[in-house]
Amino acid sequence: MVLQAPWQRSVKGAGPPHEESRHRAKAPRFPAFRARLKCSVLIFAVACALPCRAAVEFSRDIQPILSENCYHCHGPDAEQRKGDLRLDDEKAAKSGKIILAGKADESELIQRIFSHDPDEVMPTPKSNRKLTDTQKQLLKQWIAEGAKWGNHWAFEPVIRPKVPAGAKHPIDAFVRQKLAAAGLEPNPPATRETLVRRLSLDLTGLPPDPAEKAEPAALIEKLLASPHFGERWAWDWLDAARYADTNGYQGDPERTMWPWRDWVVSAINANMPYDQFTVWQLAGDLLPNATRDQKLATGFNRNHMINGEGGRIAEETRVENVMDRVETTGTVWLGLTMQCTKCHDHKFDPLTMRDYYALYDVFNQTSEDGKGRTGQAAPAMDLSTPAELERSKKANAAVNAIADEVDAFELKKFPRPAGKPLTESAAFELPGNLPAYIAKTIPRNRGVDPLLEAIGYFKDKDREYTKLLQRLLAAQREKVAASNAVTKVMIMDTLPKPRETFQLDKGTYDKPTTTKVSFTTPAVLPPLAQDAPRNRLGLARWLVSRENPLTARVTVNRFWQSIFGVGLVKTAEDFGVQGEVPPHRELLDWLAAEFMESGWDVKHLLRLIVTSETYQRSSQFVVRASARSGSADDGLKPELQTDPENRLLARGPRFRMPSWMLRDQALTLSGLLNPQLGGPSVKPYQPDGIWEEATFGKKTYQQDHGDALYRRTLYVFWRRIVGPTLLFDNSTRQVCAVKATRTNTPLHALVTLNDTTFVEAARVLAEKVLHTAGDDDARLKHAFQIVTHRAPKADELLILRRQLAALRPQAAEGAAKLLKVGEAKADPALKPAEHAAWTSLCLMLLNLDEVVSKE
Repeated sequence: MVLQAPWQRSVKGAGPPHEESRHRAKAPRFPAFRARLKCSVLIFAVACALPCRAAVEFSRDIQPILSENCYHCHGPDAEQRKGDLRLDDEKAAKSGKIILAGKADESELIQRIFSHDPDEVMPTPKSNRKLTDTQKQLLKQWIAEGAKWGNHWAFEPVIRPKVPAGAKHPIDAFVRQKLAAAGLEPNPPATRETLVRRLSLDLTGLPPDPAEKAEPAALIEKLLASPHFGERWAWDWLDAARYADTNGYQGDPERTMWPWRDWVVSAINANMPYDQFTVWQLAGDLLPNATRDQKLATGFNRNHMINGEGGRIAEETRVENVMDRVETTGTVWLGLTMQCTKCHDHKFDPLTMRDYYALYDVFNQTSEDGKGRTGQAAPAMDLSTPAELERSKKANAAVNAIADEVDAFELKKFPRPAGKPLTESAAFELPGNLPAYIAKTIPRNRGVDPLLEAIGYFKDKDREYTKLLQRLLAAQREKVAASNAVTKVMIMDTLPKPRETFQLDKGTYDKPTTTKVSFTTPAVLPPLAQDAPRNRLGLARWLVSRENPLTARVTVNRFWQSIFGVGLVKTAEDFGVQGEVPPHRELLDWLAAEFMESGWDVKHLLRLIVTSETYQRSSQFVVRASARSGSADDGLKPELQTDPENRLLARGPRFRMPSWMLRDQALTLSGLLNPQLGGPSVKPYQPDGIWEEATFGKKTYQQDHGDALYRRTLYVFWRRIVGPTLLFDNSTRQVCAVKATRTNTPLHALVTLNDTTFVEAARVLAEKVLHTAGDDDARLKHAFQIVTHRAPKADELLILRRQLAALRPQAAEGAAKLLKVGEAKADPALKPAEHAAWTSLCLMLLNLDEVVSKE
């Protein structure tokens, strides 16, 4: 069998034929790239030896300077524009003497930026912006060369660039060209052990099996086919989709959106083409004869927060939800900061307020009314089970029964004259809100808040009454929990009669202007096809059309970001003029074109990335042989000074793993991981009192037990106002997030050294190691091999011996307490002190920098 490189194959979507297939380009076959290495190296060497001055390019060199320093006063926003001067528009900028093409010294722009007069210099001192000497010279050179204008690079059509000579793999060819231009050499390949671990973490989010023997090429296919592949890549999508298990805000009622989460995992595992993945989530309900799954997929745009607080105006909530959809769509598919145009025209990008509300109109046509007192606001899909309905029925009956007891007791406690109405009850003499709660509301209709207030008041005054109220409170809480647990997934629908849309003054829900708008796409981007429906389906198809310059670039960039730690465009959330111009722009465009022309095949894209030498390189700094004889800093000087952040990709990816992956890794290495896919969210270990404090006592965390404790973090219950306590550096899931933060502080160790999950994992791992035959060295080697996926070096083994020797005399004192951490039962046949010593050692191993990093 001849193994073909991924870009040489004809790629087919994994899913069945579907309605969207006719809107996608067919996947072409790409011929093998044949590099004439000797010739290309010679030509490149000669070219580099010639003295030359690179021509200035507007979108790469000039627009970022103007955007950062000038557009805030002289940009797209007419209301904020000063001096009636625009520098974001070629015609306006060249209409006077500001920019005189070919005459730099006569151009007022150059005179102003080089001026030393505080009343003349631009940017003004008040702006707190200042051009560097290099930026000034670039502007001068650009005008001298003719001031050639251009569009922002990300708004240009995606055209597949020619692959440079010099490497067999297209990614490596583009990267090598950049490295050579910078005078850098690529690192050698990573070791097999390192690469296997890297591949497993990247493609499944889990560490490899210690017994994994497959070669990288075979392992890649195995990992792509793993059911855990969908779980790993669903995490990033859930952050972008602002998925959570509650509505947020003060009441934070529970919702049951987990079937949508499971659909995402299933779709990714099935390698659903990304254009279909997009259309189903934005407009699945509008497809002809829409299926259950197509409607379910539209839950994407119902994942937002819902404000159902008392006194909240429903229309205000509804408008905020529509705005959230506009801004999420802008971020996820376009990489544009649409939120900046909600109240005024964009200050930097060619986006207007009208563009915002034209997109708003397409999401303004659902029957949602903004009322959110419960977790599942209409429209919703009923996916309830008989067991859920039975639980809800029993909970209602229990409330009614206890309420009758409370009612009978209150008639005696708060007597009223015979034949007189309840309004004359003695309860009116109580303080605060209690008269309204007790005298005007029958017990079965009292919610959590009034019951908590009544219990607080009567607990020291009437114990019998307090006990009744506490029973009613518990019954009401179960009633709410049972009702919220009835599986209903919020989805999208369309009003039978279109709702008119008007621009809102400063984005205020109750201040519509007279400017009526209807759906269309932003003017700076290609228009909708004439025959496209003017609804969400038309929008979705436009987003994944071959003509759209943003969606493929933005999507490819996020996949690259997940693997390399930083995107080809560092500002993954902003592809506008304030965003970064990618150092590997040609590579990004090649990958975007390949992604679209492969049929939007995600697994093909990832296979392409991880089979490249660029990905498979060592992540270590390498001291070159030629530098060892030089000064102390010569060896690392080229990479550290030229490319400290590895943007040119001389090294493989290395960065701290996200906290969710650290937890999943600990469970896997210890053997505790429960690999079950899907189902309702679970509640693992969590410190006491977190929910109670965040909700003023209204919510109590009920921890799960047994196998549910060891599910993947993807399935952990996410309360919107206080997320899972074991996570750090993660999105809050309150708004769309496509770029995770990454910090490195001692606070992380408070979790990874002390959280129950990690301590229990270390204890169970220690038990596994102690059951290994052999002496201390054999066990130390085995533990190290499990955790790092490599054998320890001699000096590392020596450190481990010393650490174990130091731990043994300390372990006896706290052994009993340590071995009780977590619900997994400790083996009574093991000596407690020895088990505790090895537990501490394994906990140390789980916290090694090498182990908490993907390298």
